[in-house]
Amino acid sequence: MSEWAPKRFWQNATVEREADAFTVHLDGRPVRTPGKRALLVPTETMAHRIAEEWKAQDDKIDPESMPWTRSANSAIEKVAPERAGVEAHLIDYAGTDLVCYRAERPESLISRQASAWDPILAWAEHNFDARLSTTSGVMPVEQPGHAIERLSQTMPQMSDFQMTGFYDLVTLSGSFLIGLAAAHGFAPEHDLWDASRVDEMWQIEQWGADEEASEVAEIKKQAFLHATEFYRSA
Repeated sequence: MSEWAPKRFWQNATVEREADAFTVHLDGRPVRTPGKRALLVPTETMAHRIAEEWKAQDDKIDPESMPWTRSANSAIEKVAPERAGVEAHLIDYAGTDLVCYRAERPESLISRQASAWDPILAWAEHNFDARLSTTSGVMPVEQPGHAIERLSQTMPQMSDFQMTGFYDLVTLSGSFLIGLAAAHGFAPEHDLWDASRVDEMWQIEQWGADEEASEVAEIKKQAFLHATEFYRSA
């Protein structure tokens, strides 16, 4: 039996302004979220990216090819109603941030981690007065309460759409600081993604790449790059 998929029923996808927001119409009918809410986004740029995804669909709709639409749906249906919980979940990443846990050996990996992660730590301290502590090995290190509080204060100012992008930046990289650095344009997003993969890349150099793991990593990379663009377009 063939898998069912919704079929394309429209000819044109257009961007329309609605009050202080933007939406997409399919043959004059507004797009709605899966929960039937109005798909209203904050910028014309974002609306055009969503419209292009609808225009690009073939006879059968492929949701996996529509990251902008999915992210907008998430902002409206998941992030907005659960905003406090989302922020609480993300700040937990700062408490065990990837960039704070360093290898004990070999020296080549220690040096590579320091080169990739020390500038991010210094940037967070300079811009947010939030200096996180580092440790060698896997034993947890308690982070200064002041630093965690300062980092938590970066989120309330984000819109729900920005928070949606930020959520993916943090969870995909495993680092609150890397996500924050991407959101604020501290470094090119490709470089920041590579910073989140220092340990994995070192392992690949030692033992070779696993094809399946490489495919998963590439999917995550593209999602990270999308999340950066989504955040900035909001």
